[in-house]
Amino acid sequence: QVQLVESGGGLVQPGGSLKLSCAASGFTLDYYAIGWFRQAPGKERVAVSCISGSDGSTYYADSVKGRFTISRDNAKKMVYLQMSRLKSEDTAVYYCTRSANDGCYNIPEPYDNWGQGTQVTVSS
Repeated sequence: QVQLVESGGGLVQPGGSLKLSCAASGFTLDYYAIGWFRQAPGKERVAVSCISGSDGSTYYADSVKGRFTISRDNAKKMVYLQMSRLKSEDTAVYYCTRSANDGCYNIPEPYDNWGQGTQVTVSS
């Protein structure tokens, strides 16, 4: 069955970097866009970034543009989120998710499968 497993979260100081990984299984990664969302305590789940399967086009939320980079390796069935110049407001649980098609969307409803999430805490 479809499975997405995130890893790479942890505690990092402001200004630091982390690289999140999403391992996909149970489907052909090339055919689907993959997104990253995050959810801070008491807040809604919001879109962070997304990458399409067909042409690798990318989307970034304004809050992370220029600091985060999304990439994918279809052969390894992996999607990555490189996060740099981290801020305390980046603290959240980060989720990897599969779009129901090859489109990127900034709302959660069009995504049909979600990982369990990985905690990212930015604090000194």
